[in-house]
Amino acid sequence: MRLTAFTDFSLRTLIYLALRQDRLATIADIAASYGVSANHLMKVVHQLGVAGDIETVRGQRGGIRLARPPEAINLGAVVRRTEPDLELVPCFAGGGRCAIQPACVLQRALGEALDAFLRVLDRYTLADLVGPERALAGLLDIHLPPTRPELPAAARKLMG
Repeated sequence: MRLTAFTDFSLRTLIYLALRQDRLATIADIAASYGVSANHLMKVVHQLGVAGDIETVRGQRGGIRLARPPEAINLGAVVRRTEPDLELVPCFAGGGRCAIQPACVLQRALGEALDAFLRVLDRYTLADLVGPERALAGLLDIHLPPTRPELPAAARKLMG
């Protein structure tokens, strides 16, 4: 099974935006970081907006950002929405003629495999994908704010 470039770009766009939650991004930013065509990303960004995963801010200082927290964006849902055809073989669609269809176990096996694939993706969110935040940001040339050292419990208590 192979995911389409549309799904790949959708997931990579979401990863990029999850890493840049502190500021707006542009399609040009994302395209440059991944070395892909901005034209391809325009349709991706539009569909992610329609789905409610991202929002656009218009104007001279506009751009795009996540519309929901990364924890609320499920990978299985994104793949189901962005893949136009999850029918692994023509008989999944019905209507096709196959000489062995009445006794075929292959269709059931492939159906179970597809279900297992999607169930695994359902266990992951966008937050899981951006766990190695600093490493990913470095690879995409995204400058993250410096991390603050964790305060001792006594200091946190004093701060309220």
